[in-house]
Amino acid sequence: MRASNSHLQISDFLYHLHTLFLFTKADIRTALIPQTIFALAAAPVCHPSHVIHVVAWMWLHLLTCNIANQIKAPDEDKINKPFRPLPSGRISEGHARMLRWILVPVCLAVSAAYSTELFFTSLDIQILTVLYSELRGDAGFLLKNSLTGLMYGCAGSGGALLAVCDRSHVPKTAQLAVQLSMAVFASTLHAQDFKDVSGDRLTGRCTFPIAFPFLSRLSVALGIPLWSICLSHVWHLDLLSSTAFLLYSSYTGVRFMLYRSIGDDKRSCKFYSVSACCIPWEWCIDILAKFWLSIHHVLPGYWHICMAICNLRFFTPPSWHLHL
Repeated sequence: MRASNSHLQISDFLYHLHTLFLFTKADIRTALIPQTIFALAAAPVCHPSHVIHVVAWMWLHLLTCNIANQIKAPDEDKINKPFRPLPSGRISEGHARMLRWILVPVCLAVSAAYSTELFFTSLDIQILTVLYSELRGDAGFLLKNSLTGLMYGCAGSGGALLAVCDRSHVPKTAQLAVQLSMAVFASTLHAQDFKDVSGDRLTGRCTFPIAFPFLSRLSVALGIPLWSICLSHVWHLDLLSSTAFLLYSSYTGVRFMLYRSIGDDKRSCKFYSVSACCIPWEWCIDILAKFWLSIHHVLPGYWHICMAICNLRFFTPPSWHLHL
């Protein structure tokens, strides 16, 4: 009997753990992995063990944001993502709402255990989440993109704090990377909304693709290449790398103009969106289709490597050294 009860307890624990995972499943490759890569590239990792702290902190805050967002739109998820816990019936709305608010002090306490600066970064994320979800900041596309960009920036800043040795200070290079990341997300993130137009209309959400179908596609088609030129200049990519980056970004942008079915938009979103270099082999077929933001996230790391090579005095420090 005792063994049976123990087995049931383990089964229940695994069931609830899987439920938590399903809240974040859709954003593992589009948020958790890229933001982790960004944090590690923007701020040199003090010790390999810090990677675990970065991933755990990122996932905890992603879970909080996702639960808050999914509570208010279960009907949308029945169309776009029926596997999530609420539309699939794995958890009630009341229990999900309770979990959402329990996680707020948990996130703040965990962050405070590292540093005061990380605590306030976590607090910023909680405030932005309330604005986005409870106060319906996602109802209009301008505020939605701005709030999302700010949340991604806070997540990147928090990850950078956890990656470095001094968790009370974000390096200047990381600060610049975070600012650029917020601007990139705020101006191009609606590329991920094209595939969800049906569900967004059902819930009354006015995204950029719904409000301005043609203009939203044109802004992505032009914005991605223009940002690629800007980022190549800021992080001083060599000519070959810059050219390859620009060609790929131009192809990604043009896809949104030429291919407009739901299936095409899902595929284009993958080209725009994010993946990692070290992922399970079954995901490798998607790497090239999820490359543009991946490059954007690792460019600060490219700059760090160039500076490290220069500091070894094998080469004369180039004239484009960032004055940070």
